[in-house]
Amino acid sequence: AASPPRPVSIEELMETAKGVTNMALAHEIVVNGDFQIKPAELPEHSLEKKVRDIVHKAFWDCLEVQLKEDPPSYDHAIKLLGEIKENLLSFLLPGHTRLRSQITEVLDLDLIKQEAENGALDISKLVEFVIGMMGTLCAPARDEEIKKLKDIPEIVPLFRAIFSVLDLMKMDMANFAVSSIRPKLMQQSAEYERKKFQEFLEKQPNSLDLVTKWLQEAADDLAKLRRKMLPSHCSDGATGGTSTLCSTAVQNQAYLKLLKWDHVNRPFPEVVLMDQSRFQELQLELEQLLLVGTVLLVTFSAAGPALVDVPGFAEQTKTIVKVLLTGMHLPSFNLQEALATIGEKVCAEVNSCLSQHGFTPFSAEREAVLKGQIQAVANPDNTICKLIDSRIQKFLENYLGSSHQKSLPAIPGGLGPIQRELEEVAAKYVRLVNYNKMVFSPYYDAVLGKILTKE
Repeated sequence: AASPPRPVSIEELMETAKGVTNMALAHEIVVNGDFQIKPAELPEHSLEKKVRDIVHKAFWDCLEVQLKEDPPSYDHAIKLLGEIKENLLSFLLPGHTRLRSQITEVLDLDLIKQEAENGALDISKLVEFVIGMMGTLCAPARDEEIKKLKDIPEIVPLFRAIFSVLDLMKMDMANFAVSSIRPKLMQQSAEYERKKFQEFLEKQPNSLDLVTKWLQEAADDLAKLRRKMLPSHCSDGATGGTSTLCSTAVQNQAYLKLLKWDHVNRPFPEVVLMDQSRFQELQLELEQLLLVGTVLLVTFSAAGPALVDVPGFAEQTKTIVKVLLTGMHLPSFNLQEALATIGEKVCAEVNSCLSQHGFTPFSAEREAVLKGQIQAVANPDNTICKLIDSRIQKFLENYLGSSHQKSLPAIPGGLGPIQRELEEVAAKYVRLVNYNKMVFSPYYDAVLGKILTKE
C-alpha cells in the first residue's frame, strides 16, 4: 500500500510560493530587456480605489484644517516633513556626504518642532529647500515635474504633489537598480532555475521526452537540408548524416522551429515552457511582419523605381498596412477584407505620391493588378510571401549565429522597409534564446550527445 501523503505546513507552502514568485520575477527581469517597475493602478470603480481615495482625502483635509487653525497646528505637516526627509536620504549614495549633512541640518525635526511651538516656523522655506533637493537628486526625465512643483502656491496641494513626484523618483531608482543588477542576476537566476529543473527531473525521469523529440526533429531537418545541398554523387553516409552536425547549429534550428510552432495541437518542449507565451508573442509579431513586408515589396515592385527614394513614402505606407492588420490573430479578423481595404488605401497612397512628384499615376488596369497581388498575399502558397518568409528566417538564423559578435548580420534584400521592426523582434528573440541556453545547455548537450552519435 502507498504511504499516506505527508502533511504540508502553511509555512512550507508560503516558502514554495515565494520561491516560485521570485524565480518568475527574476526570469522576467533577465529575459525582458524592457522590464520596468511601474506604479500600481487600481481599477477605476473598484472598492480598493474608493477606500484609498476616501482615506487620502480625509488625511489631506485634516492637514488643511490644522494649517488653517489660529495659531496653525503643524503636527501633520512635521510628520510629512519627516517622511520626506527619509525619502531624500534614501536617494543618496555613500559619497553624498555634503548633501546628507544639508538634509539632516535643514530638516532637523526637533528644531522644526521647537520653531512650531514658538510660532517661528516658516514651512514655505522648508518646502522650497525640499523641492530644490529633489531637483538635485531626480533623474533628468523628472525635471518637468520638479518645475511644476514651483508653480503650486497652496501648501496642501503642494505637499500632495511632492509625494507624488517622490514616488516617481523611487520608481526611477528601483528601475536603475534593476538594470544594474541584471548581469549578476542573469547568472544567479540561471543556476537557480537549472537546480529547480534538476529536482523536477529526478522526480519525473521522462521530463525530457518532448525536448528529445524537438531536438531530434531539428537534427533531421538540418540533415535533410545538408543532403539537398550536397552533390548527387556524394553518399548519404558520414558526409551527409547527422553525425557531422554541430550541436550549436541543431540547437539554433530547434529554436527557429519554436517560431513556427502549432501551440494548439503540440505540447511545448519542457525546458522552454516558462517562455511559451513569449515565443508565441514573437511568432505573432513575425507573422504580421511577414504580411507587411510582402505587401510593401509588392507595392514597390509595382510602382517601380519612381517611389523608392521618396522620403516618408515607405513609412507612411507601412503605417497604413500595420494599422489595418491590427488584431489579425483574433478569431473575428477577416484577412481577405483587410487586404482588400489595404489594396484600396495603398493604391490611393501610391497615386497621391506619384502625382505630387510629377509622375504619371496608375491606370485603372495597374491599380487592379496591384490590388490583386495584395489580395493574393492571403494565400499560404503565395510565392512572394514564401520568399519574404525564408529571408526573415535566414536573418533570424544569422542573428542567432552572430549574437555574441559585435557586428550584426546584414538585412536581406527586400526586407529594408521592415528592418527596424525585424531587428527589434530579433533582439528580443536572441535574448530569450541565449538565456535559455545558459540555463539548460547541460541537458541539451546530454540529449544531443545521443542524437548526434546515432547511426
